[in-house]
Amino acid sequence: MQKLSKLLLLFITVTFFSGTVKAETSPFYFLRISESARAAGLAGCFVSMPEDPSALVYNPATVSTVKDKNFSATFLKHVLDINSGLVTYVRKFEKYGMFAGAVSYTNYGSFDYADAYGNRNGSTFGANNLAFSLTYSNELDSNLYYGVSAKYIFANIEKANSSALALDAGLFYQIPDKRVNIGLSVLNVGAQISKFGGVSESLPLDVRLGINHRLRGLPLLVNFSFHHLSDKTNNFFDKFLNFSLGGELYIGKYLQARLGYDNNIRRLTSPDNNKQFSGFTAGLGVQLKDFNIDYGAVQIGSTALLHRFSLSLDL
Repeated sequence: MQKLSKLLLLFITVTFFSGTVKAETSPFYFLRISESARAAGLAGCFVSMPEDPSALVYNPATVSTVKDKNFSATFLKHVLDINSGLVTYVRKFEKYGMFAGAVSYTNYGSFDYADAYGNRNGSTFGANNLAFSLTYSNELDSNLYYGVSAKYIFANIEKANSSALALDAGLFYQIPDKRVNIGLSVLNVGAQISKFGGVSESLPLDVRLGINHRLRGLPLLVNFSFHHLSDKTNNFFDKFLNFSLGGELYIGKYLQARLGYDNNIRRLTSPDNNKQFSGFTAGLGVQLKDFNIDYGAVQIGSTALLHRFSLSLDL
């Protein structure tokens, strides 16, 4: 309990003193959609998820729970012709701890050149984002792990570029006899090193706290997390409206079904639209001996349904 108390105290301190940002206007906002299909199906409740290589984008400390070597890849079909992807690789070095690398990208498709009057000349240009990260994780104490990721981030539109450096840091605590995992992370702490037109832009700073629990006598993993706790809000307690919950049901030996709800997506959906299932998520996973296949769907508004597909391999 002493470890848990220290973890919660650290969370409160970081949340209280973290700066407020309007990440929706940042050219680096794509960092917030770099997630696997499994994470998407659970509404992003992944800061406390063990044994999954793609969880490093939520909490680099979880890398310590991954098997010796693992590779994962995710593809996201966004709205219109926007596509994104995430690739991770984790490897253990007995004397030093766990290391991981990740690459995420977003391609926004083609745009038409036009003059000040809207006349098009038939030429097009593109826009892309890339992020590269290196992660180190190890045991801090019994069942308590830490992790740090260093990231290089690049944004491009036509001939204009911007880049940034950032750090992610996290703690991960397991309580095996209670079948409970707790995670805390601070993501995207950094600054630009080159700017669009000399204009400074904020990185989408994020503070997350999550917990999951595997029920006794029922093959269900229940997940809950707070996220986006550094976002600008009218008052401090409004930050805690940014929460997600998700459940992962194990059907037999190989199949997993997932449902989730993200209250932040639900709240930010325009009241002028029919919200319908906005903020709700779902997914399926097939877990085999050496690899997993996952699908995740996220509803945003009444018309946007985002699809993710992931493959994870034990090497």
